[in-house]
Amino acid sequence: MNAYRFNLPPKNLKLRRQNDKVEVLDVLRKKWLVLTPEEEVRQQFVHYMMDEKKYPAGLLAIEYSLRVNSLKRRADVVAFNRFGHPLLLVECKAPSVKIDQKVFDQIARYNLSMKVDYLIVTNGLEHFCCQLDFQNNKYHFLQDIPLFDEIV
Repeated sequence: MNAYRFNLPPKNLKLRRQNDKVEVLDVLRKKWLVLTPEEEVRQQFVHYMMDEKKYPAGLLAIEYSLRVNSLKRRADVVAFNRFGHPLLLVECKAPSVKIDQKVFDQIARYNLSMKVDYLIVTNGLEHFCCQLDFQNNKYHFLQDIPLFDEIV
């Protein structure tokens, strides 16, 4: 694990070696997963959301199933309000993946069914957050990722 490379507060993830592979404990799903670069970003970002931005663990979902044009997809991270309504969608990429229009198009497609007000894309090095304005069919990039209490 190379936490130093991320543009996030460092977090010591629980790791183990299993059958010549390094695994990470998914703090939300309580299961061990192979530690790929994307999984490391996802786990680091979830910790950041909980510890720094105060998103309750019980209101976060990892690899949340959704349908996009009758195709099954999985959103990396979804934050819900206390009534179970989705508020925010996060798309995580490996640090080697450039955040480009393709990544924004992917999260926008996912949001066709989710209809959340906030979208975040991250590769652990760069993070982009935008707030959607459905009434005026616009979006606004935010300087910072909002605290949970700011979006509920």
